[in-house]
Amino acid sequence: MHKRIVLDSSHVMYRSEELLQAASNRYSITVRVAERAKRIREEPDNDLSDDPLMKPVIRAVIEMSDEITQPGIIRD
Repeated sequence: MHKRIVLDSSHVMYRSEELLQAASNRYSITVRVAERAKRIREEPDNDLSDDPLMKPVIRAVIEMSDEITQPGIIRD
């Protein structure tokens, strides 16, 4: 059974602003988010039907924001 994640739109906006502020180039970070979202969508084990609110682009923004603001999670 999958856990449903409740997303607040203001939280997603905050995370995307955080990501944009950490980037040196807005265009390149936008392209990287799009590429990550495409990879997420094409993953064979990805079940988008489980949580329709967690779109691939939202998931990509949240993951990338976590990677920038919490570098310790990458090492684990």
